Amino acid sequence: MLRVLGNRTYARLFAAQVVALLGTGLLTVALGLLAFDIAGDHAGSVLGTALTMKMVAYVGVAPMIAAVVDRLPKKTVLVAADAVRLAIAVALPFVDQAWQIYVLIFILQSASATFTPAFQSLIPAVLPDARDYTRALSLSRLAYDLESLLSPTIAAALLTVISYHHLFGGTAVGFAGSAALVLASRLPAHADAGGGMTFWQRLPLGVTVVARTPTLRFLMLTNVAVAAGTALVLVNSVVYARAVFDRDEAAVAIALAAYGVGSLAMAFVIPRLTERFGVIRTMAGGAVGVVLGLAAAWAVTGVAAASGRGWPALLATWALLGVSTSLMNTPSSRLLADASTPENRNLVYTAQFALSHACFLVTYPIAGWIGARSLSLATAALLALALAATVAAIAYAAATRLRTTSDAPPVREPEPEHEDVVG
Repeated sequence: MLRVLGNRTYARLFAAQVVALLGTGLLTVALGLLAFDIAGDHAGSVLGTALTMKMVAYVGVAPMIAAVVDRLPKKTVLVAADAVRLAIAVALPFVDQAWQIYVLIFILQSASATFTPAFQSLIPAVLPDARDYTRALSLSRLAYDLESLLSPTIAAALLTVISYHHLFGGTAVGFAGSAALVLASRLPAHADAGGGMTFWQRLPLGVTVVARTPTLRFLMLTNVAVAAGTALVLVNSVVYARAVFDRDEAAVAIALAAYGVGSLAMAFVIPRLTERFGVIRTMAGGAVGVVLGLAAAWAVTGVAAASGRGWPALLATWALLGVSTSLMNTPSSRLLADASTPENRNLVYTAQFALSHACFLVTYPIAGWIGARSLSLATAALLALALAATVAAIAYAAATRLRTTSDAPPVREPEPEHEDVVG
């Protein structure tokens, strides 16, 4: 998996992703402490609203921004997005009102919604070999999972010697480092995206490609399963740890770490799985795993309500959900790369970015609002949603006999030496 770092262009882009992720992780910790300083016991409400602004930016703003910047060189787009995020990170320590947090987070997440799809759509051109691209996807997933484990640890260590306000400085350094590494990269030549189309013609292009492409319809169904499993973990881990099992604050981190470890473990084996079974069957297996994980969570909830036992079983269930969501998330970009062209790739990736996050606008309220009344009912509702999406995805794949270029048997030949992609 690490051999793709032999491509210097990809190595710099991956390093840019890593430092930006570390900066974002520090931001998450600092933002929670800032919200508590401003709102005290109502900090949860402030953070909830900020997360809602994040989802609005991801779902509503991302496609519009992508259509605006689609004709610009990728390097310009990525560096500009990092510059905006850096400026917001510098401004956040001076905030003293909740509404200021909402405005700044909305701008920052709009910039992130511009950066992420543009970055993801660039990698297939840098690593055109399908096997190398899959390795890069697994490496990216590894970076995300390690960040979720390391950032809180780093933040906790820093907070023993500095104020949380200085964590925003670390965030700014991360975004500055990302911009510098992108500037130092030799990126592929920019395609003439859109072929002279107007903004209003480019705006729906990504969604149009998704709607007419069988493999991407399959992907949309698996997005629902991903959102169902992820929502239960992210929203209710604290409820299970503190209320259901009556454990200390560290147990929340342990539960989230179990999910991260499951996802992390898959990053190392997904390239082999997709080579052996193909992308479609690998993702279908992940969807089935989410259904099994949610069924196990429903059973654990019932046992815990009756006896107070089941904490190890919950951790194992969270690990299974981590494994299963990784099986769907990591290879999904292969489907996007296969279904897009250099001219429309950024718009297609942005459509997936927006549509996948739109699923969370459904699953987060189920996990949170229904879960506040009954964890069993919320888990059952998410299970039903994931089951329906999984059955539909597998049935659709079977009925249409889905097969992509990603599922073609691999050609066994010596790996080519990687050169920088010049543009």
